[in-house]
Amino acid sequence: MLESKYDWQQAPQVADEKVATFAHDLDVSPFMARLLLARKLDTADKVNEWLKPTIDVLHDPHEMFDIEKGVARIQAAVEAGDQITVYGDYDADGLTSTSLMYEALDQLGANVNTYIPNRFTDGYGPNVAAFNRLIDAGTQLFVTVDNGVAGNEAIDAAAKRGVDVVVTDHHELPEQLPNAAAIIHPRHPQGHYPFGGLSGVGVAFKVAQVLLDATADELSDELDLVAIGEIADLVPLNDENHALVKFGLQVIANTQRPGLIALMKAAGIDGQTINEEHVGFGIAPRLNALGRLGDANPAVELLTTFDDARAEELASEINAQNERRQQLVKDISGDALAQAQTPENQARKTLIIHGKGWHEGVLGIVASKIVEATHKPTLVMSEDSEKGTLKGSGRSIAGYDLFNAINPVRDQMVAFGGHAMACGLTCPIDQLDTLAAALEQACVDQSVDLTTKPALSVAGRVPLADVNAADYAAVQELGPFGTDNPQPVFAFKPTSVDNVRTMGAAKNHLKFQMSDEAGHQVAAIAFGRGHQSEQVTANPENVRVAGTLSANTWQGKTTYQVMVKDFSVTGITIVDSRTNHLAKSLFERPDTYLFFHKKLVDQLQDYLPEGAQSLCVGRDELPSSCDHLVIVDCPDDLDDLKQVLSQIKTDELTAYFYEHDSAYLDGMPSRAEYGKLFKFIASHQNVDIAHQLPTLANYLQIDDAKLIFMIQLFFEVGFVKIDSGVMNGVSEPPHVNLTDAAAYRQRLTRIDTEEKLLYSKAPQLKAWLMGAMS
Repeated sequence: MLESKYDWQQAPQVADEKVATFAHDLDVSPFMARLLLARKLDTADKVNEWLKPTIDVLHDPHEMFDIEKGVARIQAAVEAGDQITVYGDYDADGLTSTSLMYEALDQLGANVNTYIPNRFTDGYGPNVAAFNRLIDAGTQLFVTVDNGVAGNEAIDAAAKRGVDVVVTDHHELPEQLPNAAAIIHPRHPQGHYPFGGLSGVGVAFKVAQVLLDATADELSDELDLVAIGEIADLVPLNDENHALVKFGLQVIANTQRPGLIALMKAAGIDGQTINEEHVGFGIAPRLNALGRLGDANPAVELLTTFDDARAEELASEINAQNERRQQLVKDISGDALAQAQTPENQARKTLIIHGKGWHEGVLGIVASKIVEATHKPTLVMSEDSEKGTLKGSGRSIAGYDLFNAINPVRDQMVAFGGHAMACGLTCPIDQLDTLAAALEQACVDQSVDLTTKPALSVAGRVPLADVNAADYAAVQELGPFGTDNPQPVFAFKPTSVDNVRTMGAAKNHLKFQMSDEAGHQVAAIAFGRGHQSEQVTANPENVRVAGTLSANTWQGKTTYQVMVKDFSVTGITIVDSRTNHLAKSLFERPDTYLFFHKKLVDQLQDYLPEGAQSLCVGRDELPSSCDHLVIVDCPDDLDDLKQVLSQIKTDELTAYFYEHDSAYLDGMPSRAEYGKLFKFIASHQNVDIAHQLPTLANYLQIDDAKLIFMIQLFFEVGFVKIDSGVMNGVSEPPHVNLTDAAAYRQRLTRIDTEEKLLYSKAPQLKAWLMGAMS
């Protein structure tokens, strides 16, 4: 059995009659009508505005607080020829904001330059030292983009030197706003802008409209930057953001920016089929990689250059940095996940993972991966032994406020900041226990139940026949997808799955074929779930899938498939891993290992990892249940295995059924072989079988294991005597039927057991085991 990772929460279903009427009125398919109604798009006007937005849905930028004041200050600097520095941020939203603002000021003929702070030396937002360096170099006005509302200290320092700062930002507003020349923010407490969900580049676009006295339509060439920044920053894709990103994707598809063209080429993205996933997983990570690893300024040059050759060069460099970032994440994630799975951390409700020399720029990504794998709030930190500190990032889960968890001990931290779902901090190594205790205590204080699965909203259960071109196109019309406009997830219950296989260089992805009674077949792909292929294979008729519709084009042919968000498998999982070699790699998991032969238990004790349990039938008391039972060796009697399987209840059973010598392959001795041994005994005395058995087996041309059985049988019926390993024949052997001997019957039983357990085909073995467990 394999439980789902998420709690599937199916949306309320609209009555079929209402769907049919709506579909008829709008001339759309019932499938599309149901999707529209589920998203409250229940009138023709709402549907048209969402599916085919016009420039009119964008709000008037003049409604934003302080925008007139800020633009007037910028225009005054332009007219005076003052040096204006656009002070941005090192993430994709900040980089696109900087590029857009630079281009707007350049169109005005401003004396403008840009500055992207360094994550490691300047930190986020206005920095006193950085401001002073720029003022010394000639800056006479700062325009911040995607930052600034929390830059009180640096903005005050600039004011003391007679330099104004115009802030354009979208981040959370502090209680004390900075003393800036203007604060242009969609959620300013004194403002009345109708939509507060703009990203930094969205705010910059509004400022550019007023600066250039242009309509959004007249500035449409800049919407490619807007789309990239908004998608990357995970802002809500509703209201005007939906239209801005939809328009922006159309601009990207026809972009003339040499840098963007080169970057998409490096990422293997076809601009003509661009969508939000290409931006979110292809373009944005490459822009973000620069800031994570060092200097992000080349990204601004890439986005604003008109030089094709320079664009190719920059795109190549940025792509190389992204590959380096990916490798760092992969390397650190492996070590981090191993830490998360130690018995000590498995017992904790929260995690602090740390290592020496881990690159600080990727720790947030690693923390997200650990949270996804464990569903636990996690800090991932890099240790600096010289400074005696741990520095890194944290990510949380829904219902656990990470900021409030750490805030009570912030005085013990060197640095700390963040919000409910994410944070950054530097902790003295000697305060690590204090930090760990605070994280655990917060689970109690916040009444957090970490055993609750995260929710997965499911639009409804659909048949496999709905995975087709028309319904895929219907889904795509609802996009672009993102925060507050998620791609619809559908539930599937195939009658069976087959062609289960792993994918990828590390075999960490899973692909299988779903089938139904009507003969429809649909491919399903589950990233990161390759390790669960055996559970799927074991119960092909009991798999439930939740996923999104996807198109796959290969060699000009497009097929439609399901990208798996989650799946479950009911029933007991039986894994056929029969082997004739017990390598240490077979004992890496802390499972319950069952043995039938005491000698083998002793031989393999060093193979068992910490947390594993070994049980020997006939010696140890067997439990009533366990999560994963591994049967190591082959029993001599099927009844012994039946008794074990009827007593121990388990969700997963793995069978190794190791056997050193195969009675089935050796078979029973022939009459001629019995005669050879009997004749030899009659003519030889004092045979040292303890030391000379191989020699005797070679002489008689009988396999060693079979010869041992024959000697045991002769001893039982009284044909020979054995004293201290020396064998002699009996002068007057009894007249007996060998087939009546216990040793003979035991060998027949062993042969029958091996035939069923070792030499049967996998389906027959699983059927037998399933029957024994029922």
